[in-house]
Amino acid sequence: MSKSKPISFDNVDKFVELGLNIAFYRKKKGFTQEELAEKIGISRSHLSAIEAPNVIKAFSIELLFDIANVLDIEPYKLLVFRD
Repeated sequence: MSKSKPISFDNVDKFVELGLNIAFYRKKKGFTQEELAEKIGISRSHLSAIEAPNVIKAFSIELLFDIANVLDIEPYKLLVFRD
């Protein structure tokens, strides 16, 4: 079994922004972390780690699509980073 490639320092800010975007759209939709996590089939602690700006948690593009689908937004919106 191969080990995951560590997240490069260059991408840390992008993962932070991605997590913040997920939290923003989750709250806008009125979901708790528990509710969204249940709908996408992960634990609340996993979602919490994805959203936390002080934790860098890589996840699959499939999970990103699942999150966007449940939040009823286009996936690209989660990848729009502010300057």
